[in-house]
Amino acid sequence: MIEVRLFATFREGREKILFLDPKSYKSAHEVLDYLRIPYEDVAIYLINGRHSKLDDKIKDEDILAIFPPVGGG
Repeated sequence: MIEVRLFATFREGREKILFLDPKSYKSAHEVLDYLRIPYEDVAIYLINGRHSKLDDKIKDEDILAIFPPVGGG
């Protein structure tokens, strides 16, 4: 399984952690399409704790962490 961890506003209307079939998803683009998260809304994307690109390949047992931009005052 691929573990997907969502943070901040990406959790709205979704689970904090999702488990996806690795046969169905080969890159973050496909995961984001499934979750209906626009690519431009992703500020930080990690595969197994390492900064990655949205087109990097993912595989069984990977952990994805997806963060939106964070605002503050």
